[in-house]
Amino acid sequence: MTRKRIRQSSNLIRSWISKIRIVIPILLSLLLIVAPALATEQAPISIDGRLLFQVGSAEQFTARQRADLINFRLRQIVLSQEPVEVEIEELNKSPIIIVNQQYLLTVTQADVVNNNTPQQQAEDWRDQLDEGLQQAQKERSLEFIRNSLLLSVSFLILAFIGHRFLGWLWQRSRQAVLQRLPLSPEEEEVDSSSSTALNLLFNFTLLAARIWLWVSVTLYITNLLPISRIWSYRLANQLIQTLTSPILTLGRSQYSVIYLLVLIVLLLGLMILAGAATNLLRTRILQFTGIDRGVQEAIAIFTKYTIIIVGAIVLLQVWGLDLSSLTILASALGVGIGFGFQDIAKNFGSGVILLFERPIQVGDFVEVGDLEGTVERIGGRSTLLRTLDQISIIVPNSRFLEDKVINWSYKNPVSRLRIPVGVAYGSDVNTVKTALLEAAQEQTGILSIPTPTILFIGFGDSSLNFVLHVWTANPSQQYLIKSNLYFRIEELFRKYHIQIPFPQRDLHIRSGNLPLELSPELAETLHKLSQNTSNSKKGENL
Repeated sequence: MTRKRIRQSSNLIRSWISKIRIVIPILLSLLLIVAPALATEQAPISIDGRLLFQVGSAEQFTARQRADLINFRLRQIVLSQEPVEVEIEELNKSPIIIVNQQYLLTVTQADVVNNNTPQQQAEDWRDQLDEGLQQAQKERSLEFIRNSLLLSVSFLILAFIGHRFLGWLWQRSRQAVLQRLPLSPEEEEVDSSSSTALNLLFNFTLLAARIWLWVSVTLYITNLLPISRIWSYRLANQLIQTLTSPILTLGRSQYSVIYLLVLIVLLLGLMILAGAATNLLRTRILQFTGIDRGVQEAIAIFTKYTIIIVGAIVLLQVWGLDLSSLTILASALGVGIGFGFQDIAKNFGSGVILLFERPIQVGDFVEVGDLEGTVERIGGRSTLLRTLDQISIIVPNSRFLEDKVINWSYKNPVSRLRIPVGVAYGSDVNTVKTALLEAAQEQTGILSIPTPTILFIGFGDSSLNFVLHVWTANPSQQYLIKSNLYFRIEELFRKYHIQIPFPQRDLHIRSGNLPLELSPELAETLHKLSQNTSNSKKGENL
């Protein structure tokens, strides 16, 4: 059932992608067509924000001046609520358009489009004016306003539902794509950078879709009423100019908002593709080569960054960006890295050294400072450690080069564990040795070769001190091995009647005279005090 849902979601995503591939070129073509038109020497004629046609300049008037005068007369005609009558007359061999017996405009050769004659152009405009004026008067009726308000509320409700539906659809699509991406064999999850790029891509497209939804609904609602249609027309016109006007110039190329947005989407797609290719390389090729896990991780990360760098360069070149124009920007970026981003640059450089020099590798059990754990991933900026408590700790790469690092798995994972033991004086040392060897031989996780050894290291204040040395090939389990050894040693000591000492202290007290010398004044005072005391006792007896 789950696979069926995933297959349906993937099919839905493919259909959406195919539609987007069709729609985007059409939109770009329309924008490229509309943009030059906005720059021509013509001014629009509109009624309540509804564009009818465009006029050119005349002998003594510019296109903007003619358009302002014509639009003012049309507003007066609409507000008069008189029946509309549009006619064409000829004056000085030029057709003129008259509305309600009043002069409106003269059609000149500068107004002609599509190879029409001025007379044909005037006839076309007459029909458009007649229809537009009647529609404008109709839209000012109370019934039309009431229906438009009800329709606006309905579209706002549908827009809110569509807003929530887009979020749900994007969430389901993102989960389906994540399930179809190849997984890392160690973490059983999608590569973190690929997941981040995918989330950014989906969030970016979701935001764009929601903005497009609300802008479309807003433009539609504002187009319903003649009062707001003027602002809608200006907003749409300004939006098109904003999206198509160049905002960035690099070399001889100019780039608009549309170009930059599409470039960002393509770069995010490149990061997702690089992550997917890296995981495929791990799971389909490197996993079956039998080479060391750390080497596999180094090859995969190097391949990933190579794909991103080369792909970005190729993409920018195909996009038409002259990379030689970025030299100043690259110099400024280098200065910024040297000062503002020195920690990031230091960690990135440390990550490159760790990947190629390989003092630590993925799967090693290491100690750095007060942290210890298994290396799960070596990234460009940080290294992921998984502690014995199964807690993931992200450590900057520079710490592995600046601090003292203990690598229990470096080249040879076999490590010696030291178990200090103290017994009470009077214990049979041979029995102690037998008990310790028996405990070491019974414990799982301890190697038989090299054999466990016992050293008698000296006489303590209250104990005979021994050290049990054992060897293990799994240093990450050393604490568990030590704990099990201590449990077994304590059990065997009770079996062989070997006592574990505790600190003892003896206190000796000697009796004798304590010589004291008193000053004459103090002796005389004490003598008088004793006499007074004896006299008072005699008086009481009498």
